[in-house]
Amino acid sequence: MTALANHLKQVIRREGAISVARFMSEALGHPEHGYYMTRDPFGAGGDFITAPEVSQMFGELIGLWVAAVWQALGGPKKLVLIELGPGRGTLMADALRAIKTVPRLSSALDVHLVDMSPALRAIQQRALAQTGAFWHQRLEDALAAAGDTPTVVIANEFFDALPVHQLIRTEEGWRQRLVGLDAEERFVFMLDSNPTGLAALIPPALTDAPMGSVVELSPASLNLVGELARHVLRVGGAALIIDYGHSMPGVGDTLQAVKGHGYVDIFETPGEADLTAHVDFATLATVARQQGAAVFGPLEQRRFLEALGLRLRAERLAAVSPQRATEIWAAHRRLTAEDAMGTLFKALAIARPGMAIPGFST
Repeated sequence: MTALANHLKQVIRREGAISVARFMSEALGHPEHGYYMTRDPFGAGGDFITAPEVSQMFGELIGLWVAAVWQALGGPKKLVLIELGPGRGTLMADALRAIKTVPRLSSALDVHLVDMSPALRAIQQRALAQTGAFWHQRLEDALAAAGDTPTVVIANEFFDALPVHQLIRTEEGWRQRLVGLDAEERFVFMLDSNPTGLAALIPPALTDAPMGSVVELSPASLNLVGELARHVLRVGGAALIIDYGHSMPGVGDTLQAVKGHGYVDIFETPGEADLTAHVDFATLATVARQQGAAVFGPLEQRRFLEALGLRLRAERLAAVSPQRATEIWAAHRRLTAEDAMGTLFKALAIARPGMAIPGFST
């Protein structure tokens, strides 16, 4: 039994069954035993690989996207660049290298990173030691530091790790799925016998879903998107969210655990496996629009990256380093292929109405 499993069992014995969202939050972010708090999960030696680790091209194109947004803002003398969940700092390092080709932007930039993990912050600080970056544990702290300065926010594979509640439609109405213990002290799913106020957050298109349907809701994601939308509306700028998920609201249990580059049972080793759920891009877009922001996308990652010039960048890299051509084109395929990251992953941008946002067709 993992240390986190032992902790959660004590909580359940003391307080009763807990929500899926709390299980997920504790498994990932418990200060002492949470998955992200204690390890570097990225790369071949970890549990999964994100797009910035697949190829330098990804981060470089994000850097050029930031430059294009800065130009659309009129080239302000100061721009705050915030990344949520920066991993190893790979995306930001590659983006800043690309941004150096725009000297006026490079000198105008203040870089802020938001990460709750001490283990990952230490890795990021080594990777970005020469950048003068600032670190924060919460988005609101980074936005407060930005003040009234135009701001660009990047969130790559961040929203999928925010906790989700699961609701199931029953004959008695929508009931929340909980995590409890069976007679043998094993984690099991059970249903709350009481109605839940979370049902008010179910998208209208899903309220009459068939009996037994599972709907996932992430109030944490909705609150965060609302905060981002209000900020870019107030100071100018844009937010870019890239993650895997669905473009339209849907039903289904997407909660999954990954360990050693394979799927495992979410109850098998809590605290030692990554837990994620698909992002509901349509609902994020709705919340941003309700704040008055313009929304671009969601757009399949392959279309977004190709619109930014991914193929051209791959061709140039392969020409400069022909010995790496096979590796470069394999990375291109992984980022864009339908059976890899190309269609499951989506991009969505939030900005002031009237702004032109690169990478998104009008």
